[in-house]
Amino acid sequence: MRTIQFREAVCEAMSEEMRRDASVYLMGEEVAEYNGAYKASKGMLDEFGPDRVIDTPIAELGFGGIGVGSTMTGCRPIVEYMTFNFSLVGIDQIINNAAKIRQMSGGQFSCPIVFRGPTGSAGQLGATHSQAFENWFANTPGLKVIVPSNPYDAKGLLKAAIRDNDPVIFMESEQMYGDKGEVPEGEYLIPIGVADIKREGSDVTIVSFGKIIKEAYKAADALEEEGISCEIIDLRTVRPMDHKTIMDSVKKTNRLVILEEAWPFSSVATEITYQVQEQVFDYLDAPIIKINTADTPAPYSPVLLEEWLPNSKDVIKAVKKVLYK
Repeated sequence: MRTIQFREAVCEAMSEEMRRDASVYLMGEEVAEYNGAYKASKGMLDEFGPDRVIDTPIAELGFGGIGVGSTMTGCRPIVEYMTFNFSLVGIDQIINNAAKIRQMSGGQFSCPIVFRGPTGSAGQLGATHSQAFENWFANTPGLKVIVPSNPYDAKGLLKAAIRDNDPVIFMESEQMYGDKGEVPEGEYLIPIGVADIKREGSDVTIVSFGKIIKEAYKAADALEEEGISCEIIDLRTVRPMDHKTIMDSVKKTNRLVILEEAWPFSSVATEITYQVQEQVFDYLDAPIIKINTADTPAPYSPVLLEEWLPNSKDVIKAVKKVLYK
């Protein structure tokens, strides 16, 4: 098992699938000549050429539409957004075309396309470049939404997404591209819609996903020193959601804290909260606590940004609250 960066895992997944299937291609801003804005497509232009690794203009609506249309001619595009903040100018293609083609055509067309790029905050980038959109896209029937937190999961899930016959939103993080993790040499896929228990525990369940889950790990390490055992579930796929893994854990620990890097209103954490109270309410020994960003646009000031984002201290406080400590 070798150790590689998140960006390398993404690049390997795309390259392996392009070697396997000639209908797969990549397009987006700076993906070719520049090797990707975050170097996640490094070397791919040299290997696959300009017909399959395509630099686009700054026109997300345009190249998003080209990608969706090409699926109806037998292609399987990977559309990279420099950030999902920029997907907003092309969101009509995702919501009204990619997600609905199968139903509106009566099953005559599928739309095997992957929209990928970073989501959430990445430091001092300001309010318009620091938003998380997982819940936006997960609200749309017809879309699958994946948010990996480490290189191993990223590679296995991206390969599965590229092979999927439905549109997939694959969300990364600018602050994770340099993260390192163990990734096998051989081929592997991770099924979409299956959460992973990253750490087993007995006192409280913590559910999270994406880069913010690192704060849950920090909190769990600190709480372990106080004799508190945390079970950490990495959701990995927001839609379809693995309810069973969450419910089974809550049945064991009887307490739930949800950590998410997104605004609190209509968040993924809100949906999890509803599902848990609906399915396993009688197992709960304390109210569910969800931890989100502050309900304001992201600030630019580093001091305010630190207050805006959830952190391990917030998780520790929440865990102790559900344990009545």
